[in-house]
Amino acid sequence: MAISNIKAVFQQDIQKVWDKVTSLEDYTWRSDISKIEILNEQQFVEYTKEGYATTFTITVVEPYRCWEFDMENDNMKGHWTGVFTKKGKQTEIDFTESVVAKKLFMKFFVKPFLKKQQTLYVSDLKKALL
Repeated sequence: MAISNIKAVFQQDIQKVWDKVTSLEDYTWRSDISKIEILNEQQFVEYTKEGYATTFTITVVEPYRCWEFDMENDNMKGHWTGVFTKKGKQTEIDFTESVVAKKLFMKFFVKPFLKKQQTLYVSDLKKALL
């Protein structure tokens, strides 16, 4: 299992950060995905720019505190936890992904891939919140 974590602090109100991260309709700020398809209240599918699909099943929603989901595609399955903490007028995010590669050769690439994706996500989020 590969585990990757990223933390960041934004000069924004927690509600604004929460709303941006959890919105399944407003995803144009994400440079890595082309669309999100909402299946039902608990499930959605993200498509990369190349059309690769990952299914997400929401497992925890504690507004302005925690958002969690299970995720799965042809190459991996895992769990994502997002913790949001108000720090005065700032908001800290603490995102952790735990992933198991489904294919043996992918096992060695999972952790660097997760770290790269998390860094891109936080970079996109910073731009979107300006």
